[in-house]
Order: sequence, then C-alpha cells, then structure tokens
Amino acid sequence: MKRRVLITGVSTYWGGRLAQELEKDPANEAIIAVSPDDPACALERTEYVRVGTQHALLRRIVHAAQIDTVVDTRLIVDSTTAGRVGRSLAHEMNVLGTMNVLAACGGPDSPVTKVVFKSSAHYYGCERDDPSFFTEDMQRPHPPRTRIESDIVEAEDAVREFAARNPKATVTTLRFCNGLGPDVRTSHTALLSLPAVPGILGFDPRYQFIHEDDMVGALHHAVVADVPGVHNVAPDGVLALSEIAGLLGKPFAPILPPWGTSLATALTSRMGVRIPDEVRQQLRYGRGLDNRKIKQSGYRFALTTRETVQAFAAALRLKPLRESGEAPYRYEREVEEFLRWSPSVHRDESGG
Repeated sequence: MKRRVLITGVSTYWGGRLAQELEKDPANEAIIAVSPDDPACALERTEYVRVGTQHALLRRIVHAAQIDTVVDTRLIVDSTTAGRVGRSLAHEMNVLGTMNVLAACGGPDSPVTKVVFKSSAHYYGCERDDPSFFTEDMQRPHPPRTRIESDIVEAEDAVREFAARNPKATVTTLRFCNGLGPDVRTSHTALLSLPAVPGILGFDPRYQFIHEDDMVGALHHAVVADVPGVHNVAPDGVLALSEIAGLLGKPFAPILPPWGTSLATALTSRMGVRIPDEVRQQLRYGRGLDNRKIKQSGYRFALTTRETVQAFAAALRLKPLRESGEAPYRYEREVEEFLRWSPSVHRDESGG
C-alpha cells in the first residue's frame, strides 16, 4: 500500500529521525516535512516546506499533495526547552499549534485517513498515590502541576475531540516515557551525564527509559500499522534511580532537599543543570507505564530499560570521540536543492 506522509516538526530530533526512517520504505511514495525552522538532519527523498502551524497553509499542502498520513512530532514536553523558546510561545505551539494541525487534517473532503500524535507520559504526572503502572484508560489522578503538563493534557483533549469528529480516520496517540540515547537532549540526559547522579533525599524513584531508536521505531510502527487510540510506549523493565547510577558507573547522590525549590534549583544550577518541576516530581515518586497495549499491536521493543541505560553508559564513554568527529549537520537550502535536483548530480540516473 502506497502512503503519502506529512511530518510536522522536522526541525526537531524526532521529526527528522522519523523522516529518515520513512525514506527507507519505497511504499512511502511521498514524504513532506514542514517546520518553521530548518531540518535537524540530512534528508534525501523528503520534501521540506518552511511553514509553521497556520491551518490554512497546512490544509493547502495536505490537499495539494493528497496526504493520507499526518505525524505530529512538535509537542514540547520538557520545561527546559519551553523556557528557551518562551513559556507563552511554547503554550501556543503545544495547544494552538496542535489544534491548527488537526484542523488542517479534518473535514469531509480531507484525504487524511491517519493521524499520529507524539505525546508524553507527563500526561499522567507523578504523585505519591499513583498506581504502580498507568494503563491507557486511566485518567490523570491530580490536576496538572506545571504549564507543560497542562499543555499536554489540553493537546491530547484536542486530539481526542478530532478523533470523535472524524471517525473514518485512524487516530493514534503515543505517550512516551523518558527517552535516552547519545543524540537525545533532555533534562534527564543532562542529569545522568553529571559525574554523580543527583537525587532527592529520602527518595529512590522507579524509572523506565526508552532508547531513541525505539522511539523512532514506535512512531514508524504507528505509520505502517493501524493502532488507533492511546498507547503507552515504554520498554520492559523498571529500575530504581540508584540502580541506574550503578549501571552508569556513577555514585548516586541524594543531596537535593525534599522541601522547597529554591535551594534545589541553586544546587543543580551550580552543577550546570536546571531541573524542571515535572522532573523534580519524577525524582520524588517515579512513574511506571503499562506497555501491554502497544506490544499487542505488534510492536517489539529492541531494548529493555536496563539495556537502554547500558547503551547510554557506553555512549557517554565514547562521547569525547564522537564530539571530535564530523561537524553537526547544518541545513543549507541552496546546497540541498542542488544535490536533489541538479542533472549534474543525477546524470547516471537519466542515462547521461
């Protein structure tokens, strides 16, 4: 079955990685990537359009290219990232942006038959009375504590309403646990990259970590298979933070105070890391996701939580070598257009 796919957020790590994965499959006859910013990685078959989330422009692209599958990877789920772009802008991108993307996909004349939305386990929050493992049919037990958590809940509400209004479309929401890998940049990867793994005094929380390749694999799975509804995406296995420190070969240092935020912020700031509120809550109580539903849909995780942490430990050891290698990719429109379309580059393909 031929697919015509549109990916939002190609300037993010996940949007770019998914586009590269989709390029490998000839069944994807068209891959369109949109973002207001340049792509984060080199793309070969993917066509890039510099556009934000204006629903009128996105709708024109969707209809003109006869897009049948839309994957929305833009959601900001880390307060540190939100702080860099600005809280108000992050809220606009998360909530209004999601509504605009969905508006571009809906309507009786829309060619879109599948929408995949990349969400986060921050939807559930972290509290002392949480269940051992959240299942997809569980509602958040407490009101959102942070703007990011509130954004995620509002964005998912919009996706749920879209699915109800468009019953002919397969709508998938993927709630990912914390990602980990050599190229992932989050508050948790920054914490685990410190010489000692900090924790909160008196707490040793449970964690699941998904490898960056499994995150891309789950997104790809949702594109090629029909997996409607909400799915938790977390690998098998749960580790205490102290066990994670041991696997990384680092001391576990529960030095952060369990009360107040100013002292904890001052301590971590001196270490060069800012701990957002949603991460601080996870450092207290941890979180577990039930992953049976995504596995029943046919997805198989390549790595467990333990294996993901071990792979991250190996990547940290090799980090000096990786940083001394090639310069990071930088998008240059003129060069990309030349490589993609010049007859001088493609002369062998045309028999020249």
